[in-house]
Amino acid sequence: MNNFIDQDVSLEKCPALVLNADYRPLSYYPLSLWSWQDTVKSVFLDRVIIVSNYDRVVRSPSFNMQLPSVIALKDYIVPQSKPSFTRFNVFLRDKFSCQYCGSNEELTFDHLLPRSKGGETNWDNVVTACSACNVKKGGKLLKLSGMKLAQHPYQPSTEDLHRNGKAFFGSSFFISNILMMKLIFSEFYNFLF
Repeated sequence: MNNFIDQDVSLEKCPALVLNADYRPLSYYPLSLWSWQDTVKSVFLDRVIIVSNYDRVVRSPSFNMQLPSVIALKDYIVPQSKPSFTRFNVFLRDKFSCQYCGSNEELTFDHLLPRSKGGETNWDNVVTACSACNVKKGGKLLKLSGMKLAQHPYQPSTEDLHRNGKAFFGSSFFISNILMMKLIFSEFYNFLF
């Protein structure tokens, strides 16, 4: 399967989706993408199988190669069972919505036990909050703030994040707010779902 990419488009805008040896993306969040240079190097080192190509050729003085758009690793990498604690993963766990009011505007995160009172930045103490709710709660304890949580924080599994991510990729919020992903999403859609 070839993916159309204009020859005038910068090579920097031609990443390759990286699939594990079982043909599932190596990572969904962030999406496992390699630069065109890393992709070509991996092909030459015989570490990957080319699954799909762009309609784009890269050339050297002695070699021409159609640029891969999707590659699969030859050796299986065991996925991480516990996802890393990152701002994006907290938002993903909480489905990109404020856990106090449900808004998806101006998201940040809130410490249930404020850091000023010894609260730590971890899965069990942090929730997604919009700026307005974060300011409203301020440095108060949750029980003294008069606010209620839609969902208590927890350490998600990789599967929890994948499930929430698949729902997010199809949401109008994603489609209307992440225009940069339009090209990548259309190029790799068949390999993600």
